[in-house]
Amino acid sequence: MQHGADFAGNVSDQLVGVFQNPALLFGIPLALAGAVFMSLGAQYQHRGVEKVERLSGTQGATGLSGAQLKGLLTRPSWIIGTLMLALAIVCQLSAIAIAPLIVVQPLGAIALVVTTLLNARISGHTPTRQSLIAIGACLGGIFLFVVFAALYATERPISNDDLFMILTILLVVIIALGACWLILRRRMRALFYVTGAGILYGFVATLAKAVISRIQAGDFEWLTVVCVIALIAAAAVGAYFVQTAYSSGPPDLVIAGLTVIDPIVAVLIGALVLGEAAAAPLWVVILFVVAGAIAIWGVFSLARYHPQVLSDSQELGFRRGSDPGTGSASAQN
Repeated sequence: MQHGADFAGNVSDQLVGVFQNPALLFGIPLALAGAVFMSLGAQYQHRGVEKVERLSGTQGATGLSGAQLKGLLTRPSWIIGTLMLALAIVCQLSAIAIAPLIVVQPLGAIALVVTTLLNARISGHTPTRQSLIAIGACLGGIFLFVVFAALYATERPISNDDLFMILTILLVVIIALGACWLILRRRMRALFYVTGAGILYGFVATLAKAVISRIQAGDFEWLTVVCVIALIAAAAVGAYFVQTAYSSGPPDLVIAGLTVIDPIVAVLIGALVLGEAAAAPLWVVILFVVAGAIAIWGVFSLARYHPQVLSDSQELGFRRGSDPGTGSASAQN
């Protein structure tokens, strides 16, 4: 009984601390605004990619060509979507500049709800029960993540050793993704591109946090410049992966991957490298793992059961739908 009272008192104290922290109170609304702009931008960019594919007469599922990328710059819908994504980035950067990364970054999952509703209305593909369960898993896992991250997240100055570690891991990730793309891209579909973009954007958010922190501290030197270059490179490769994913999957699947994988990667870096979860007890760390697993399961489940994916019969490399016959039928087509 006493243990339960101590637990309740601890959580109560943490909640009071959250509401007394103006950085969190401003950072969370900014992150939510960024999520809305992200969902709108994704829908418009997806429309632009589809239009370019129709005009060019070729699909970009294995990688958009140079002509297709050039064509995107002439599509008003894609340009509008890009401007909205730029606003999303401004909101997100403002949020991570004043609040812990592991609190505000996962809030982008709200974009999944908005994008799902928009895509259902525009495409006419009503979400199925399985896809709604998958979306609920994405949101539920991320929600648990945010709640306990807000309670236990702490910040400390980012050292040079931290940045070297982040840059080294990013280099390995880019080499691995590049090798997979070169060797296996004929068999890759939306899930690969979404996963790759989510991982890269997780590093982008972390590096942005590091650069902003250093600028705020007046510590802008060569290592900060390297971080800016790495940030731009990761963002560019991630953006290419996102545009290719739009050509081989529905926009809410793309947003699901980005808003789940991106924050999980950012949170892992924040917790393991930057020490932002150092104050979290063991049971909270375990809960982080469980919540992340639930959210990731939601992404893979959405890729399997999404009504537009089933309708288009895209080859994602595994059986789709709840009907055992669906997979064999898809394989024959």
